[in-house]
Amino acid sequence: MKQFLLLLHEDIEKMGELSPKEMEDLANAHMAWAEKLAESGHLISGDGLQEKAVLISGENAVVKDGPYMESKEIIGGYYLLQAENMDTILEIAKGCPCHIWGGTTEIRQIMDMEDYAESNC
Repeated sequence: MKQFLLLLHEDIEKMGELSPKEMEDLANAHMAWAEKLAESGHLISGDGLQEKAVLISGENAVVKDGPYMESKEIIGGYYLLQAENMDTILEIAKGCPCHIWGGTTEIRQIMDMEDYAESNC
């Protein structure tokens, strides 16, 4: 079984305009979706992420405050899922509640030892 990380990109301005009821509805949609994923055996973990971040870069380990994306989007959360292949994950990810308010989902497959050997990493 392969593992996939779903990064949830959300529009920070649009999220800030949601009413408390809309935010509650969105949180409930995520909880229901996660429960469905757990029942199907695809969910490994998932959480929301704080908006603020810290970035360490360069040889001198310079620390900068974030977020860092070059747009008005933030990574608002993630799901770590498992499935036999990318096609299955694509179908699952289409149901992610982050899409309700214009968010997008980035899917990254977690490399396993065979992948490292093939890529010469």
